[in-house]
Amino acid sequence: MSTETEEHVGAADPSATPAASRSRVSIVLISLSVALVIVALLSACIGQVPTSALEVLGSIMHRIGLDIGPLPAHPSGEVTLWEVRFPRVVLAICVGAALGCSGALLQGVFSNPLAEPGVIGVSAGAAVGASAVIVVGGTFVAGWTVAAAAFVAGLITTAAVYLLARHEGRTEVVTLILTGVAVNAFAGGLIAFFTFIASPSARDQIVFWQLGSLNGATWSSVMVVAPMAVIGIAATMMIAPRLDLLALGEHAARHLGVNVERLRQVAVLIVALLVSASVAFTGIIMFVGLVVPHLMRIVVGPGHRALIPASALGGGLVLLLADLGSRSLVANADLPLGMLTALVGGPFFFWLLRRTRARQGGWA
Repeated sequence: MSTETEEHVGAADPSATPAASRSRVSIVLISLSVALVIVALLSACIGQVPTSALEVLGSIMHRIGLDIGPLPAHPSGEVTLWEVRFPRVVLAICVGAALGCSGALLQGVFSNPLAEPGVIGVSAGAAVGASAVIVVGGTFVAGWTVAAAAFVAGLITTAAVYLLARHEGRTEVVTLILTGVAVNAFAGGLIAFFTFIASPSARDQIVFWQLGSLNGATWSSVMVVAPMAVIGIAATMMIAPRLDLLALGEHAARHLGVNVERLRQVAVLIVALLVSASVAFTGIIMFVGLVVPHLMRIVVGPGHRALIPASALGGGLVLLLADLGSRSLVANADLPLGMLTALVGGPFFFWLLRRTRARQGGWA
């Protein structure tokens, strides 16, 4: 291996970074974790049923068998916390972590700053599945039926994009992205068709689902999304060293023993599972998978063994803050979550692009 290649490997490998850099990464991860706990506690306190932070902590302590702290004074406090707020908080963290991890993984495996979960068609495919079931079932369709249809359709669409992009046993990045654009456009046409033929009530349901919301969060949905998020993030961490080598370029990565095609297959599968499970219960949530990895890359650097957990924690924190805003910005209203993330994420992403271009002339 040449000296130049060795230097590049060292730059891509976080284990080769100085102790000061590793210390900074540790500080960032700890800070994100603490911020996540604080915002989760604040989110559990805010709502129509008044609850203090001490009452929230007391309720948790009593539930695990410790007689510490006060219980909620409001008669409906316990039920509100455990049946409404806590599932919503946990689901927001799981979905945000899944989207943040997916964005970092796709940007790494495609070496493309614009890569995000929607680029492989998973979100659009899930929307088609949900729209089709809503049109067939109308207002009487069960939430789990919509979620199951969205999950399956997301996986099928991702598989279709990948198979259509393959040529002679290989999948070029540009071809995959362009195929995703074409499939997303076709899926958009199907969604428009379903919206056109739907009844007024079903049409409203389709539109609301596409805007994204955590309003229907339950422990059952958490039990589906949480294991997917944990398994997906753990699997991403396992392939993180190979993602660092792929940053050197496909030729160099193959020379260093990386099966690039297999790596892309694994990455697309992980993203499909993470995003399909997430959007199945929340609808489409924009920009979390695009903006959060960019921001975390600026803070912790390009090494994926630091970038992946930072993006997961950052994604959970961002979505939790967005959900807090959706419940508190307008009195007695639950604003669409996807609308807020798009309104905030779009300008913020533009600022990130300007900052990166000014400082480095490329993407961070």
